[in-house]
Amino acid sequence: MRFKTSAVSRLSRRQLLGGLAATGAAVTLASATVASGAVSSGDGQGSGQAGRKGKVRADGGLRVELPAPTGPYPVGMTELHLVDQGREERWGSGARELMVSVWYPARKGAGTDAGGGTDAPRAPYMRPGAAAVFGAGAERILKVEHGAVDWGGFTTHAREGAAVARGLGRRPVVLYSPGMYNERTLDTSAVVELAAQGYVVVTVDPTYEAHAVEFPGGRVAEPSPEIGRMEPVAERNKAALEVRVADVRFVLDRLEVLARGGNPDAGGRRLPSGLGAALDMARVGMFGHSLGGMTTAEAMRLDRRIRAGVNLDGPLGYDWTDPDLLLPVAHTGLDRPFLLMGAWLATTSGRLPHTHEHSPSWRALWQNSTGWKRDLWVRAAEHNSFTDYEIVLPALAEHLTLPEGLRKQMIGTVDPARFTASRRAYLTAFFDRHLRGLHRPLLDGPTPRHPDVRFIGQHEAPEGPEGS
Repeated sequence: MRFKTSAVSRLSRRQLLGGLAATGAAVTLASATVASGAVSSGDGQGSGQAGRKGKVRADGGLRVELPAPTGPYPVGMTELHLVDQGREERWGSGARELMVSVWYPARKGAGTDAGGGTDAPRAPYMRPGAAAVFGAGAERILKVEHGAVDWGGFTTHAREGAAVARGLGRRPVVLYSPGMYNERTLDTSAVVELAAQGYVVVTVDPTYEAHAVEFPGGRVAEPSPEIGRMEPVAERNKAALEVRVADVRFVLDRLEVLARGGNPDAGGRRLPSGLGAALDMARVGMFGHSLGGMTTAEAMRLDRRIRAGVNLDGPLGYDWTDPDLLLPVAHTGLDRPFLLMGAWLATTSGRLPHTHEHSPSWRALWQNSTGWKRDLWVRAAEHNSFTDYEIVLPALAEHLTLPEGLRKQMIGTVDPARFTASRRAYLTAFFDRHLRGLHRPLLDGPTPRHPDVRFIGQHEAPEGPEGS
């Protein structure tokens, strides 16, 4: 499928001029995008290096690799094609279609159900058709030659179709929603870590908003020009958010079908045996970056199936330069655990720390929420530090000459390996505490093990009994 130059050019101009709107993001390599397969970060304990660098193939295409997970379980991955027959597509024709990936603890050896113990293939970061569209845009932003990066060659530390681990019982479920225009792959480093720690993680693509969503058979959905044309920005954000929240609630419905033993895949494709039995739909959490963080908060407001949520640097207003355009959840607050983690907020008066002490929307949520909450700030980070870009850009820069200032603009000056390890650690600790009932001292206050993370405020609330 040909790359839609006009639509993506509009999006990339917006983002380059401050589009991902005034969080200080300014750029995301994703709207004309850089796919985030990342370099391995080793143990992530602040060595100042991001581990192994990108690998160059014989034909010259650069491949980079995500950091290996630290949890005790191998990881499996399978995809679901979901069709909401009861909802008309907002950005196109026909019923709303979604692609989601399910990441889960896998059996030792990561063999497929029918593989006779042989290893299942490594799950790709992106499917070939999506990688082609994604890579074409990335080349324009990175200003590199065609084929300099082998986007389709990125892989993950998960095995596609691997058998589900035996004897673990039902596991907590965590959903992930990416930033605006981004794909569900954009935080695979954190997703794989959670799965290796024993969670079932479900990543959701925003069809016709993400740069490239590949469906079974190779069909690729690209961004709808309608989204790029919507003005003012508050109307565009509101429309995109409404679609995403409806997507999340539909995905939860279909996961309940899976947990009951059904197969929600639209094509009825074979799923790893035991997958449904691994889902505990009574213990559901969610996290997201940017618009995905907004989606997390609003979905929690509307759907009590989500028991705990994390917002990674996502403003809670339709137009985050206007304090009067707050999301409903900022006005109502939440009565369940919620974690805020931010970098910088761009305002009409300059850059401010993205915390509840400086952001009107975060302040409103903080004041109106009665549940457990934390606000963590990372001074040296930027908006895209909360994604795989934190490790992919340093890997690319080892072999390619990137546009001056791009890396600092997107991911700041925080140590890539150390902060990736920190972000993984805080996400795991949060869900451990609120979905598994495990006390994690990491959430109680600052620690020299994670020197980039500052505690801005915290609030304890009575908590009901948690599952183990």
